[in-house]
Amino acid sequence: MLSKLLKHEFRATGRIMGPLYLVLLATSLGMRVSIQVLNHADSRLLRMLGGVLAMAYVVAILGVCFAAFGLMIQRFYRSLLTDEGYLMFTLPVSVHQHIWSKLIVSTVWFLATGAAVMVSMLVMSVDGTFLPAFIQEIGYVFDAMTAYYALNGTAIVLEFAALCFLGCVAFALQFYAAMAVGYSRPNHKMAWSVAFFFLFQFAMQILGTFLLLALDESPLHHLLMNVDIHITPMLGIHIGMGIMIVGVVIYGAIFYAVTAYFLKRHLNLE
Repeated sequence: MLSKLLKHEFRATGRIMGPLYLVLLATSLGMRVSIQVLNHADSRLLRMLGGVLAMAYVVAILGVCFAAFGLMIQRFYRSLLTDEGYLMFTLPVSVHQHIWSKLIVSTVWFLATGAAVMVSMLVMSVDGTFLPAFIQEIGYVFDAMTAYYALNGTAIVLEFAALCFLGCVAFALQFYAAMAVGYSRPNHKMAWSVAFFFLFQFAMQILGTFLLLALDESPLHHLLMNVDIHITPMLGIHIGMGIMIVGVVIYGAIFYAVTAYFLKRHLNLE
């Protein structure tokens, strides 16, 4: 059933994000043409046109970013917290499947938006000879790498990709948890949602500070300080990435548990 929910969500959100990506690509192409023209022109009209195209490109970037963010909130709100929620919760689907369908779709659009912005910048800023030359240089770099650096470099890229994915999931869950708690209140649900969002942020910051202070005075910290451990820079990078990934997973899991609990036990659609 999760696959059907995902299909429905991608179809509903793709109608908005797809055209926006095309607009972003069109404005980046316009920027590229205007840059090439302005390099060989001395016309006030052309400079004004170039300024308009630059503004349109910036607006397009902001548009796709805000659209991805807005859809994350709008789809969760509309499907689960309004009158439509009565219908959605009568389906033979668990609360967890509802949450994961929203999470997966929102995360995909976040990552796709980041990729679209980078592609648009590449289209805008380079000529036709850049990409082949860049690929060739990357090939030279990989040829010169030893197996040690090639494997570790690949591992770091995969770790960073996992961190980005999990970060997007945790980011969405912060808003889902605040809305789930806010809509358990009898009145002023949206105002409560905003209040709980900032309350959660404050609580997590306080919790993180106390945790760091506790670890600083813990026996484990003193043990590690007295043990002579030689860590290579590459190993240090992997350990740091692993710690960040675990931290993001714990952070997201807390908000996921809050979201699931309030949607199951305390949701007030009236």
